Amino acid sequence: MTKLLVTTFAMACAMLANGAPNELTPQEIAEGWKLLFDGKTTAGWRGFTKEAFPDKGWIVEEGILKKVGGVRGGDIITKDTFGDFDFRWEWRIGPRANNGIKYFITEERDGGAIGHEYQMVDDVLEKMDKNKTASFYQVLPPREDKPLKPPGEWNASRVVVKGNHVEHWLNGAKVLEYELGSEQVKAAVANSKFKSVKGFGEKLKGHILLTDHGSEAWFRNIRIRELPAGS
Repeated sequence: MTKLLVTTFAMACAMLANGAPNELTPQEIAEGWKLLFDGKTTAGWRGFTKEAFPDKGWIVEEGILKKVGGVRGGDIITKDTFGDFDFRWEWRIGPRANNGIKYFITEERDGGAIGHEYQMVDDVLEKMDKNKTASFYQVLPPREDKPLKPPGEWNASRVVVKGNHVEHWLNGAKVLEYELGSEQVKAAVANSKFKSVKGFGEKLKGHILLTDHGSEAWFRNIRIRELPAGS
């Protein structure tokens, strides 16, 4: 049954990538899904610690939210905050590119845009598993047999937060799961560059952030479904 569900999810991702992007079906709307990108505007997003959306570095082009390579406009965050959720998006990067999405983002934390990052990178750049695509960046690695598509092709990713349980998915496969505040996470954080960040590795309600690491990246079908607290 589990294999069937994973296969079904993967097929759905493939159909979504080949169909009309940035649209919700009546069933998805009934299930509580909301688009975070409508394919036409940057509504619902703003610059990190800014009131407005960056005037450079990000553009909407042919139904895609594009991070322009070599033009720094800064990280962007959702205007809304989320606690328990199922967040899904499709992304593409070029060779030797680096990007990522972050969750549990608060603008009150010292040190800038610090949150749990789902890494999106050309894995040839990274020697450490905990820094590769779909990792909890710098903290926990994804499984080795993750179904990653190469630079230039679309990947479908997902982050699920239910209570203290977090899952990272890639192209229909669950590739990492962890418990917020667990001894495993505490030990891994203590061995990372986030070891001095107060509360890092614990649950908080925050924004979702798309990073600007300078590389060109493409995003579409960005959607979220909020889940009952602690479900």
